[in-house]
Amino acid sequence: MKKILIILNLFLFTQLWSQEALTKVQWQEDLRFIQNTIHNDYSHLFVKTTKEIFDTEVETLYNDIPNLQEHEIIVGISRLVSLFKYGHTYISFHQKPFEFSQLPFNLYEFNDGIYIQGAHKNYPEAVGAKVIAVEGKPISEVLKAIEPTVEVENSQYFKAYGINNIRYPEVLHAQKITKTLQNKVALTLEKNGNIFTQSFTVLAKGERVPTHRGYVHQDENWLDARDQSTTPLYLQQLDKVYFSEYLAKEKTMYVRHSRIADEAEESTKDFYARVFNEIETNDTEKLIIDLRLNGGGNNYLNKDVIKGLIKAEKINKIGKLFVIIGKRTFSACQNLVNEIDNYTNVIFVGEPTAENVNFWGDNRPVTLPNSAINISLSYLWWQDKPALENADWIGPSIPVTMSFDEYASNQDPVLEAALTFNVQDFKPKPMDYVVSLYLSGQTQKLGEELPKMIQDPLYAFCDFETELIKLGNILLQSGRVPQIQASTQVFSMVLQLFPNSANAYKHLGESYISLQDPIKAKEALKKAISIDSDGDISKVAKEALLKITN
Repeated sequence: MKKILIILNLFLFTQLWSQEALTKVQWQEDLRFIQNTIHNDYSHLFVKTTKEIFDTEVETLYNDIPNLQEHEIIVGISRLVSLFKYGHTYISFHQKPFEFSQLPFNLYEFNDGIYIQGAHKNYPEAVGAKVIAVEGKPISEVLKAIEPTVEVENSQYFKAYGINNIRYPEVLHAQKITKTLQNKVALTLEKNGNIFTQSFTVLAKGERVPTHRGYVHQDENWLDARDQSTTPLYLQQLDKVYFSEYLAKEKTMYVRHSRIADEAEESTKDFYARVFNEIETNDTEKLIIDLRLNGGGNNYLNKDVIKGLIKAEKINKIGKLFVIIGKRTFSACQNLVNEIDNYTNVIFVGEPTAENVNFWGDNRPVTLPNSAINISLSYLWWQDKPALENADWIGPSIPVTMSFDEYASNQDPVLEAALTFNVQDFKPKPMDYVVSLYLSGQTQKLGEELPKMIQDPLYAFCDFETELIKLGNILLQSGRVPQIQASTQVFSMVLQLFPNSANAYKHLGESYISLQDPIKAKEALKKAISIDSDGDISKVAKEALLKITN
């Protein structure tokens, strides 16, 4: 037995030694391997970036490798993988023997800045402080520097999942926030009107900041900035996947659903069956489903939730069904949100989601041959909505964010907004209403209603200019003369409402080009160029103008 143990120890030592002694050439071989693998097996990922940009960045890293330290090479690979901008396509910094160290704090972005939401008990003064700078560099500069290392699906994903790359000294060095790799990093903080510097020392090797649903929760070793005397509903029973509570005063059923998974003692199907039964038997006027902490799971469990909501005639009405979403709403929960949006009379409350509406998800590990590092690459396309309706996220019809003071004092302005919302004749999908008026020929009513909605603060969440241009572009792209003629009407309507819309002028010019009316096309394109000057819209308009001039 001793001989076997000695042999095993020698084998493990040899393996670890070979990893530690990885040559620059071996790292370059690993880089070529991932480059070829992506081109050969994952070329579908070239959506938000191009093969040319990817290959250019590969060559830059390849040539830099002889002058880089091990952690800089790994961060370089993370920058390459992050070019695809899909949250399921990434490299983890927690892979032995290349595991990155961590600084002992958790950052959270509130609507008034980035704060230390939680930290190790050795740093009590830092807890609840606003971050001003890292190693003397302004926090805005630091965030800009680390963003390329994050698989940023959209800006919400970065806020929720990406900003804590600041915890890694290896990332800070590789992205030139620090001049050397340091085991101690200084943050400039502001708390109670005082600005001070706090130095943090990295945790012991292998130890990580214990976050759950995005937060550090207070225990004997870790501190939370939130007042611990009470706990708001959205943070209660976080050991459970889901729980419900009937709020008798508000006649509301509240459900917090923080993972798309089954509880051992009660399946998702049975849980929602019980909830819908309680809604029917209680004097319930609203159902609020809180998905703001839900990072995904098993898509196949969404069906019973959707079926139950569709059948719940008592609650599936505008003003009675509210779903809270936020910057941690991701993956399979994005699919759930999409389907709720498709099939129910929901009103979304909170912040936009962290996932694109349609996205590449579900990943496979691809193991690099020399370093044995795993890189997760997405292989499944999820599309719950038509391609023309794709977007960076699902946004709320009632936008509500939270300040640090509201978090610290256990207030929940998001839930409060859902509980108190009572606007008659509210249109949670204003563009659907606009389209219905247009298609039914109610042009006079449309002309009266649309300007009012644009000016109404209730509909500030809707970018009417962009959405109307999208509708006109759909008609333009059809290639059929009647639809192209209709597109000119839409773009002209946009310009009546938004007279300085360079984008509408550009599209109007393109419509007239398709209708072979060069005079009107030139007039519209020149207007786009004069408004946008040296911007991207002007560039496209100039190219179109040059073609018809020649």
